[in-house]
Formats: sequence, structure tokens, C-alpha cells
Amino acid sequence: MARILITSALPYINGIKHLGNLVGSQLPADLYARYQRARGHEVLFLCATDEHGTPAEIAAAKAGQPVAEYCADMYATQSELSEGYRLSFDHFGRSSSPQNQRLTQHFAGKLDQAGLIEEVSERQVYSPTDGRFLPDRYIEGTCPNCGYERARGDQCENCTIQLNPTDLIDPRSALSGATDLEVRETKHLHLRQSAMRDRLDQWIDSQTGWPVLTTSIAKKWLHDGDGLQDRGITRDLDWGVPVKKGDQDWPGMEGKVFYVWFDAPIEYIACAAEWVDAGKGTDWERWWRTDKGAGDVRYVQFMGKDNVPFHTLSFPATIMGSGEPWKLVDYIKSFNYLNYDGGQFSTSQGRGIFMDQALSILPADYWRWWLLSHAPENSDSEFTWENFQASVNKDLADVLGNFVSRVTKFCRSKFGEEIPAGGAYGPAETAAIAELDRRIDAYTAHMDAIEIRKAAAELRAIWAVGNEYLQAAAPWSVHKTDPEAAAAIVRFALNLIPLYAGLSAPFIPDAADKLAGTMGLDAPAWPESAEAASTALAPGHAFTVPDVLFAKITDDQRTEWEARFAGTR
Repeated sequence: MARILITSALPYINGIKHLGNLVGSQLPADLYARYQRARGHEVLFLCATDEHGTPAEIAAAKAGQPVAEYCADMYATQSELSEGYRLSFDHFGRSSSPQNQRLTQHFAGKLDQAGLIEEVSERQVYSPTDGRFLPDRYIEGTCPNCGYERARGDQCENCTIQLNPTDLIDPRSALSGATDLEVRETKHLHLRQSAMRDRLDQWIDSQTGWPVLTTSIAKKWLHDGDGLQDRGITRDLDWGVPVKKGDQDWPGMEGKVFYVWFDAPIEYIACAAEWVDAGKGTDWERWWRTDKGAGDVRYVQFMGKDNVPFHTLSFPATIMGSGEPWKLVDYIKSFNYLNYDGGQFSTSQGRGIFMDQALSILPADYWRWWLLSHAPENSDSEFTWENFQASVNKDLADVLGNFVSRVTKFCRSKFGEEIPAGGAYGPAETAAIAELDRRIDAYTAHMDAIEIRKAAAELRAIWAVGNEYLQAAAPWSVHKTDPEAAAAIVRFALNLIPLYAGLSAPFIPDAADKLAGTMGLDAPAWPESAEAASTALAPGHAFTVPDVLFAKITDDQRTEWEARFAGTR
């Protein structure tokens, strides 16, 4: 039994996330966690809300709430939505937790002791209109790299380049829109990432099998231009982790907080401490410290490509630089962007369909299946309502749902609601078993490699084997002349339903539970083999005919949803 630590990039607290956010980190992480649990491995799956920095302050101001109150409300909302999409976190924490505050301050102290933090006088943007410095996302402007007109002061979401606020062209305050900005002197702490460049380079080179997207972004930031730059880790904000060296004050840094991108990844570790303190687990250090047993843990991270520089460079620099035996990531699964109907999803601009809206019109499994089967792994992908309708109707309704409906209803009409006795399996069943085992091997190989679209295609092909078998065997015709042979056909087909439930559970957990319940089982279980599954339910075992597993999306529904979600939120 392996031990697998899984983290998903932390969703910002500034509002409900769109489907592009969901498929870029949390949903594929959940797929992998569910799969590894089903295979019998010990899994710790962690995520949390990212609550500090300017996104939280700006969103709270727009909502007319104190920032702490706003974050508490949005945490409850995001937790509820996570449950709605069946995200199986072992703990869903908060980066504003006391555990993260202590750990962030601890890392800062260790990095300072190692000579990796430098106090720097820097020029930052100040807004006389707002009466404050404007760090990071308090400033918007035109990206100097790609020309995107709504780039933020820390990063351009269009081309992913990291920025400083002073890099922006035609900058303006995100608070007031003021353009009469000044540049003033202020002091901040910088993490000396440049001193870690060679060590980070060697570490990245030692990681075999990482996605090209992950390594290419990391190498770009290491080697392009002047190479890896030192990075400011403090900000002039009210909301955040106060700047301290462990539990000691940091002279000259009074009133400042740590930069959100410094404390947010540390929350991965702190979240495990929250998990223990919440009474859900014990001994979080055995997952995170190699001197406490984490040496045999495989750590896998999931994130969108815009988060890759921080997870391949800044966070590892923090962990390595501390000089302490913390667990480093083993594999980073990164994703391109999911676009929306000819444009980009955007939380800040309210463009696309958001997690709460999607659940208001269809259950979670519809969205889970489409998003995962179209995951933007090797390139950007695009959500269109037409494609969504076609995928749901063909894959879920016509292939899986149709198979289950046909065989259970036919059995009820001819043999009653129990597995029929009589007849023996023959060449057709042997051939179907061989095909299923071949495809299950391919499916598990893709799941192990976290090749999500390939795994989804293989799962659909596994469902199709049942339909093809049933169509060729035609028990409704055979029953007219040989009821016992028809019984064998139906018995084999019915035994495929628990097989499908077990294999499908990581993708569509609610439907898998329903399939298992239909066949009188407590829960889906990963199959030992297709041959073993074909005789798992003995004659006389009772089942029920389920309601429609997946209702088809009509043209009228699609047209209505296209119109309803054509504008902005």
C-alpha cells in the first residue's frame, strides 16, 4: 500500500469559482485521490481557501464587509460547493488559520537565519487618491509583454508573466480607478531566490516524467533573460500574516504582512495540521517531514499553468532554503486554460459559467464527466454548450445509461428482479472479458500516469463493450427459442454493472453509487478482473431497475442556457 499526498492549488476567496478554475486543479486532483483510494492506497488529499492579499480586500470592499467576515462567509460558500461537486478532500482548510500563520512566520525565521532574506528599499506605487501604497492586484494596467489591458500588478493572467506593479503600462488603481499614481520609497523583505537557482535547476532536472508544460514553464523562469529573480515576500496591507521571525518581531517591518504567494503554498503543510487539530487525523508530520516518516510518501500537486512558477521555484526555494527536512513535491500535474465559448473564463470579469450556476441546472456528474473528459492537458480547450450537450447525450445517456436501462428492464420483464440462473457463458462472453481486461489495463495505466483525457476515453470504451455485447448477443431474440441461453446473456450483462460502478466512481461518483445500489451493493468497489466480476453476483441476487441514470439535454435546454450565460455574472 502506497502513501500518496495530494494537494490542489488553493482557490482564491474572492468569489465563487468558474468551471475553468475547477478543472484546472481541484477536480482532477479529486479524480486522482478517488482512484488511488479505490486501489487501496493511503491518501491524504488537502486543499484550502487562499484568503490573503489584495483579492480578498478588494472583494470584501465591493461586498461592503470587513475582510475577515467576508472570508468566513466565502469559505462556507466554497466548502458547500466543494461538497456539491463531490470533491473528496480529507480536509478543506483556510490560509488565514493560526496554523498557517505560525508556520509562515517559522519559515521566514529559518530563511532569515540561512541568509536567504534581504531587506530592500524599493520604489512602489502610491495612490494619493486612495491614501495608500497599491501592491499587486490593487493596480491594473497594460501588460508590457503581451499588451493585455487588464493585467494585474503581480501577474498577467493572459500570458502568465510575473510582474511588479511598476512594470505595468498606463497603471490605474483597482480601488478607485485613479491614474494620478506616484512612486515612493518603502522597505520590504525579498526572498533571495537567485541564490537557490542552481539547486532548483538540479532538482527540476532530477524530476523524471513531469509534464512538458510544467518543466518548460519552470525552465523559462530559471533561464530566460537574467534568470530567476529575487522576489518580494512582504506587502503594505492590513490583511495577512504579520511579518515576524518565528515568534519574534521583525524590526522595520511593523504593520506589514507577508505576500500572499509566500504564505499560500505553506498552507498545504498547515492544512495537514488543521486536519489533525480538527480531529480528522493524527500525526501530520509523517506526511510532511522526511525525518518523521514522509520519505516514503509520493507527493502530487495539481494546478493551472499560471501557478507553476510559484510551485516549481518559489515554494521549493522556501522549503529547501529552510534547511529543514520537509517533503518536496514528486510530480506536478499542470493544466492549460479552459476557455468559454470563444473567449476566456474570468472570475474578475464574471465571464463564463460558475460553479453554483452549473449545479443549479444539472447534477455534478454531468459537469465532472465533461470537464474531465475535456481537461486542458496538452493545450487550451474550450467549453461550448453544443459540445457539452453532445458529450452528455452520447457518453452518459446513450452509452452508459442506455446499457443499464436495457438490461435491467429486459431482465425484469422476462426473469424478474434478480440475477437469472440457467445457461453457461460461451465464446461471446470470453471475448468480451478479454476486451474488458485489455481496456481496464489501459485505463489503469492512464490513471496511474494522470493522463486524464486518455483515461476518460478508455472508460467510455469500457462502457461501450457492454452495449456492443448486448446488441450482438440480442437476448430479446434468443429468449424466444432458448430462455436458458438468454438468462446467461442477461446474467453476464448485469454483472457488468458493478464493474462499471467501480471503474467509473472516480469520474462520476454519484452515478457509481446509484449503480452499486441498483445491484444491491453498499458501495462501488474496484474490480479484481473482468472475469472475476462476470460471476460476482450469483443467480438469485436481487436488484432494482433504476430511474433514468442520465437525462438527455434537449435542444431547447441548450438554447436557453446559451442565452442565459452569454453575458457576465
